[in-house]
Amino acid sequence: MALTPKLALRQSQSLVMTPQLMQAIKLLQLSSLDLVAYVERELEQNPLLERQEPGEGPQRDESGGPEGEGDSNGDWSEPEPPGSRAEVESRLDTDFGNVFPDDAPSERERPEPAAPVESGDWSGLGGGATYSAEGADLEAYVADRPTLADHLERQLALAVADPVERLVGQNLIDLIDAAGYLREDTADVAERLGADAGMVERVLAAIQTFEPTGVGARSLKECLAIQLRELNRFDPAMQSLIDNLELVARRDLAALRRVCGVDDEDLSDMLAELRRLDPKPGHAFGSEVLQPVTPDVTVRAAPDGSWILELVSDSLPRVLVNQTYYAKVVKTTKSETEKTFMTECLQTANWLTRSLEQRARTILKVATEIVRQQDGFLTYGVAHLRPLNLRMIADAIGMHESTVSRVTANKYIATPRGVFELKYFFTAAIAAADGGDAHSAEAVRHRIRAMIDGENPDDVLSDDTIVKRLRDGGVDIARRTVAKYRESLRIPSSVQRRREKQAARAT
Repeated sequence: MALTPKLALRQSQSLVMTPQLMQAIKLLQLSSLDLVAYVERELEQNPLLERQEPGEGPQRDESGGPEGEGDSNGDWSEPEPPGSRAEVESRLDTDFGNVFPDDAPSERERPEPAAPVESGDWSGLGGGATYSAEGADLEAYVADRPTLADHLERQLALAVADPVERLVGQNLIDLIDAAGYLREDTADVAERLGADAGMVERVLAAIQTFEPTGVGARSLKECLAIQLRELNRFDPAMQSLIDNLELVARRDLAALRRVCGVDDEDLSDMLAELRRLDPKPGHAFGSEVLQPVTPDVTVRAAPDGSWILELVSDSLPRVLVNQTYYAKVVKTTKSETEKTFMTECLQTANWLTRSLEQRARTILKVATEIVRQQDGFLTYGVAHLRPLNLRMIADAIGMHESTVSRVTANKYIATPRGVFELKYFFTAAIAAADGGDAHSAEAVRHRIRAMIDGENPDDVLSDDTIVKRLRDGGVDIARRTVAKYRESLRIPSSVQRRREKQAARAT
């Protein structure tokens, strides 16, 4: 059979990911905070996009003044108070300079800085304000909270005079994590810097004397030992206690008394002193700003017993497309490149507004189906949480599982029982012992915790006993599953719980 070239027509279908479709998918999986940041970037880049403010200012009449100007119940927040500055200051019985400076001080008014500063930066002078061409920086009036690295660097500058050792110390400080621990071996640090290992150890020993006490430790034992040395309490008995922290975790008091060579009273005092130490000294200088969770959807009960879902409008950015500006600019453009740019901006702006609307509708649609499926949880609590997966929601609303997965990622819903991530309602199913409806894994975990919280100190429940009680309650579960759920709840074993309760009773 000979191979010869030939021309042929072939028709086929394929899914093409256009930039607009990729943008819609990207917006769908963004959280509310990430979405706001994304829209802010688009507002800076696209001249046709405008931010729609949730509240409009006071309307103005034809004369240019605010409406209701003659009404005593009108808007009191006028942009310019009537009268001169002296009259206003006399009426308010204060001086404008006591509030915030309106303008940057003149060159004659600025004090001479003690050290060179950057142009326009006068922080630390005149009460801590920062002056620039735009006026006073109000954020400079807020107290600055130093980070752990800043706090250690200040102490390093005072404690270490040698420039080489200070450079090594700076590198060690950069390797200390937020909890205050050095997670890298000093030998690796010395090899990377080409420095002597003894010098690195010497600098680390100096850092371990800094505040907060215990910083720069390479393990929990070393951190606690540093704090005990600072308190002059690191005696041989306490050293033996620190060397056997695994016995402390297990509450094995008999073994601790034998290892430390102390009686019950001394051991109780040593454990109490150990509990007063800080295992994570660096957390006092947390530099990360914690962002509060902003729910995307709220659920509230209706008078007829149903549930009302609403999108949280405050978490949704609002943008508008300025068609008037586009028409005006297109008429005046002479270059084809400028026209193409404006056309692309208009297309991007239209797609962004449509994607935001589609995102809101999709989130509300998925959340509505989740609330319908988990009505028992909202009414009676976590014990009535039903097993649920992505396919069940996708089949109910006619969407793909991947779309449901993107919608539920980093999205939160505010319910009468608290704020939950949408993924919280998707739990595995555990078969029923009597052949009835399956149980949710989260509901089973809740029942295990309730059993352990209500157990008798004289009769601590073992995993086998918990399995038997759950099976009597209609849950077909294995012992290893109970142990896995108990560990995920950070509940110790029955042996450790018995020791802890006996120790608590003895004290």
